[in-house]
Amino acid sequence: MFERFTKDAREAVTGAQGQARDLGHGYIGTEHLLLALVAADGGTARTLREHGLDAAALRARLGEAGGGDLDGDALRAIGIDLEAVRRATEDSFGEGALDAPGRGNGRPQAHLRFTKDAKKALELSLRHAIRLKQKHINAGHILLGLLHDDDFRAVRLTWESGADVAELRSDITRMLTSEAA
Repeated sequence: MFERFTKDAREAVTGAQGQARDLGHGYIGTEHLLLALVAADGGTARTLREHGLDAAALRARLGEAGGGDLDGDALRAIGIDLEAVRRATEDSFGEGALDAPGRGNGRPQAHLRFTKDAKKALELSLRHAIRLKQKHINAGHILLGLLHDDDFRAVRLTWESGADVAELRSDITRMLTSEAA
């Protein structure tokens, strides 16, 4: 599948890896792919910004989550303050005590794996390219894959940024079909 990726699509995938590493996350999720797309240049990034997404704001939101696989909002809903737990643990055991091995210690990290949702989004990007009768997968197709499933974190972050996800999907599809013409 990756042989069909254009330069901007490959840059989105490598950019997502860089974003995940910079945030100290031990995985590459749909949120990292979205952040890489927003932070890039080109038509897809421009469209995302026109819909209210901002790389710095998105990065800050992802940084607030504290990294890892823990969902601070979900824990807060059951009465657990993840940041308070993190502070107390680090006070007792030192900075980065909750970080997975290879994270946050200044050393190169091990290979980052894609989450199940990120893999599914990349697979869906191929399906969107096929649906649009296009032979290559570019950044716009990746975005359509990311926005395909409302359960993806990328979709939730897009909504939280104030964007109308259906309208964004339409604008990206329109952009892809006009580029192909």
